[in-house]
Amino acid sequence: MPTEPTTPAEAPPEVAFGRELRRLRLAEGWTLEALGARVGYSGTMVGYFELAKRPVPETFVATAEGALGLDGELAALWKEINPKHTPKWFRQWPKIEKAAVAIRTWQPLVMPGLLQTEAYAGALLRAEPGAMDEQVKEMVRARLERQSIFQRVVPPMYAAVMDEGILHRPVGGRKVMREQLEHLLTLMTHPKITIQVVPLEVGATPGLLGGFSIAQLSHGLDTAYLESASNGQVTDRADEVRAISLRYDAIRAWAHPLHITENLIRETVERYGK
Repeated sequence: MPTEPTTPAEAPPEVAFGRELRRLRLAEGWTLEALGARVGYSGTMVGYFELAKRPVPETFVATAEGALGLDGELAALWKEINPKHTPKWFRQWPKIEKAAVAIRTWQPLVMPGLLQTEAYAGALLRAEPGAMDEQVKEMVRARLERQSIFQRVVPPMYAAVMDEGILHRPVGGRKVMREQLEHLLTLMTHPKITIQVVPLEVGATPGLLGGFSIAQLSHGLDTAYLESASNGQVTDRADEVRAISLRYDAIRAWAHPLHITENLIRETVERYGK
């Protein structure tokens, strides 16, 4: 079976940071020891940073930027490793998404994060108690960055199932919702993305207790992410992932077929007006 091509853009953020640090160092003609002497670290430790074998302190990034005459380039890559406004329990999941060959997700309350528009995500995140503007902007940026997996050379298969109630909850207002639903229709033309809606008349389903996603990896165990009100859980325990997969299949059995889902979304777009 052919393997997916590897590109620099798909490298884990730790690896991307290390590669760029090495490229910048070599462009100056410096050895590891030469850069280390300028930033107050040993050459060995700089080498560890370049090979992604040690966590990179923020103080190193600031000092290295000064030594290399940069203007935020390394800092931007470092933020990919250490997003300040991303909960620690969630930080593992975007890395799993990037490595996945297939992702299945169920959402009972809001649009799946990988399908959200910037305006929808912003409205959703601003609803959090105490959310600050700068914090919201950073979290929206991180959410949109996750969506870059669909621009990979070989994107993952992505199958989203959502409750119909999501289409009718006006997150951000009528204009934002219309834009969001039109975005869904565009995504449905993507050869690797399927979107299905579970109709309201179904009533109770096995998915009302919360959303979740299941990532299939090319090497290793499948992994699941379960949402809750306060935090989430990432697990690769075979028994737990198997139970979540069975729940997904049971929910999807109630969903509209693709063409009916598309028609439903188009009708809902019209109800939100111009």
